[in-house]
Amino acid sequence: MNYSETLNYLFTKLPMFARIGSAAFKKDLTNTIALCKALGEPQTKFKTIHIAGTNGKGSCSHMLASILQEAGYKTGLYTSPHLKDFRERIRINGNMIDENTVVDFVARYKQLFESIEPSFFEWTVALCFDYFASQKVDIGIIETGLGGRLDSTNIITPLLSIITNIGWDHTDMLGNTLPEIAFEKAGIIKPLIPVVIGEYVTATLSVFNNKAKETNSKLILANQIAEVLHFKSTHTQAVFDVGFEHGEMWKNMDCDLPGIYQQKNIVTVITAVLQLQMQGFKITEMDVRLGLSKVKKNTGLKGRWYVLNQKPLIVCDTGHNEDGIAYVVQQIKQQKYKHLHLVIGMVKDKDINKILALLPVDATYYFCKADIPRGLDEKELQAQASTHNLHGHTYASVSEALQAAKQAALQDDMIFIGGSTFVVAEII
Repeated sequence: MNYSETLNYLFTKLPMFARIGSAAFKKDLTNTIALCKALGEPQTKFKTIHIAGTNGKGSCSHMLASILQEAGYKTGLYTSPHLKDFRERIRINGNMIDENTVVDFVARYKQLFESIEPSFFEWTVALCFDYFASQKVDIGIIETGLGGRLDSTNIITPLLSIITNIGWDHTDMLGNTLPEIAFEKAGIIKPLIPVVIGEYVTATLSVFNNKAKETNSKLILANQIAEVLHFKSTHTQAVFDVGFEHGEMWKNMDCDLPGIYQQKNIVTVITAVLQLQMQGFKITEMDVRLGLSKVKKNTGLKGRWYVLNQKPLIVCDTGHNEDGIAYVVQQIKQQKYKHLHLVIGMVKDKDINKILALLPVDATYYFCKADIPRGLDEKELQAQASTHNLHGHTYASVSEALQAAKQAALQDDMIFIGGSTFVVAEII
């Protein structure tokens, strides 16, 4: 198989959560353990950092990778889902895995792996671990796919665990209460391995405390270590100071991920850096400054308050659950525009009413369906939205919806595209 045939095999022959939803979610680690055993346990051959969370884990993973790259470390980065190219999921120092490496890996292990019957995600995790081991990365930053305890990535023993926050998402698989969801995320906390907690509420903190006591792990609350001060954001950059618990101040820092929701991610990442320094990593203040200022350049990250045009202002964001959309709406309110146009699509296996209730009523909506089996029919989305006084027309595709918004928008208007990662993927 060539590269396109290989991807077609991965996407269509294997259960893929992004396409079919919970049917692809395996509720144990048996397959991943078997795959990695067949590969010679590659996940044990390089150092790792493990990151989970409802929101923010992708941004934190990329920020931390950028900082470690600036510090001179050969840094592997595993994230999901991808927006345009499957290879976005597996990078070293910002460079995507080579097409031939993907082809060769699948060809070599296809017959063996088919006897195990892995999901798309399990196969991809095995590829990532094998690649990072073969390339001898200094450190691999591994983002969980879904949850934590039963996530395929959870066979590693990291130097540090990070849980960014707990919110409402994938409740059909992770639980219907925040403590239940926190329990699943806390599954990445390993015996004697420190864990940084980015955000918490009383109900989730008790879960983390109990798990940390059970594993005898040091638990670090990021907001007790550092805070972001004087945060100012433009369309392309955020400028801020960082204050520390002992009184030190890092002034006039900047980050090329400008969303207001990045403030807590920045605190989480800097707290993680301090923990890595305690473990012997040589990371300077300048490495942190440069790393945060060049996240997109160093890692190739897209889709976080991503500006596509200035007049009219066109922005997309991959926020897709209640907490993520709440921050997006808050960010939109800070923009200057005459009229707001929202190109919106969602997936059909989520309760979207809480999300729709957050969206502004004084906007024109362009309801669409992402080109995946999980995509919610645009007419059904329109019907649900109308019960929240959100009104607009329907479009058979994301591109048609965006084109209609562009035709209707004046230069001083704003167009926002989102509601689902898959909607954003189609227009980037």
